[in-house]
Amino acid sequence: MSEYNRRSFLKSMAAAGVGLATAGSPFLSKAKSTQSPTPVGMIGLDTSHSPAFTDIINNSPEITDFQVVAAYPHGSRTIESSYSRIPEYTEQVKEMGVEIVDSIDELLNRVEVVLLETNDGHPHLEQSLPVLEAGKRLFIDKPIAGSLEDTIAIMDASEEYNTPIFSSSSLRYIEKAQAVRHENLIGDVLGADTYSPASLEESHPDLFWYGIHGVEILYTVMGTGCETVRRVHTDDYDIVTGTWGDGRLGNFRGTRKGRHGYGGRAFGSEEILDLGTYEGYKPLLLKVLDFFRTGESPVSMEETLEIYAFMEAADESKRRDGEAVTIEEVLSKARA
Repeated sequence: MSEYNRRSFLKSMAAAGVGLATAGSPFLSKAKSTQSPTPVGMIGLDTSHSPAFTDIINNSPEITDFQVVAAYPHGSRTIESSYSRIPEYTEQVKEMGVEIVDSIDELLNRVEVVLLETNDGHPHLEQSLPVLEAGKRLFIDKPIAGSLEDTIAIMDASEEYNTPIFSSSSLRYIEKAQAVRHENLIGDVLGADTYSPASLEESHPDLFWYGIHGVEILYTVMGTGCETVRRVHTDDYDIVTGTWGDGRLGNFRGTRKGRHGYGGRAFGSEEILDLGTYEGYKPLLLKVLDFFRTGESPVSMEETLEIYAFMEAADESKRRDGEAVTIEEVLSKARA
């Protein structure tokens, strides 16, 4: 079947409500009602997240309705630090009962939901499209893509095929950051300073590769509404300041020297609060599994898009020697 005919067929089936697992599909509840775990597929075995996520899902006694059953190992083919790890991580997931398959199409024949774990963001658009066309709910690990343009294209494909996606760093689920966001822990949020390592990979926008962790904490606390971004960059550090439309300031510090850590401080109308630090992968994975059950992402696409626009604006500010760059400008350029 040609690619054109394949797309046409999928669209016609989706319009008829036949054979596609969309946000309202009952397939997950059927799997649960028969006591059979929903089969989970994984794309990309070039990151430590792959065996770690598999272990949590397959071996946690409280997770009984999902099981990682198949994986397609590739993965980056161009970033040595990624592709060199594929053999080791392949053996680790095989020991946990995961079948290794030769293609994404073969994977999709075996599973109902998918974890896209490829460490390199550049293949994400190509790898996500067949998943979205097949109507399989998709979690995309950081970075969601290797460029802002691809980020928008993935979101557009999700909408076109009526297949929900979710993407987040595990740092979003620091308990105190969640409480600030959802439980009014410090009153009105007036600002925040966050930090994380920010190692660079020349093939990606600077903060997409690792700075995303600290930026995700910043947005967890601040929410959307940033309008302009300024960045001060040295070989060892970054300071990125966002100005929100209501006058609030949010700062991200990225480190490449000295002791590394994750965390931040939130400034509120009632309290100033240290947010704590990394709490492991499990809080994120529990949200991913809820997303697989319901088809509802806990993070809006609007917020995820603004996070990546914030990081792209930081890159543009670096190119302009610290000049303020608007979120609107980088989004307009990427959409064009």
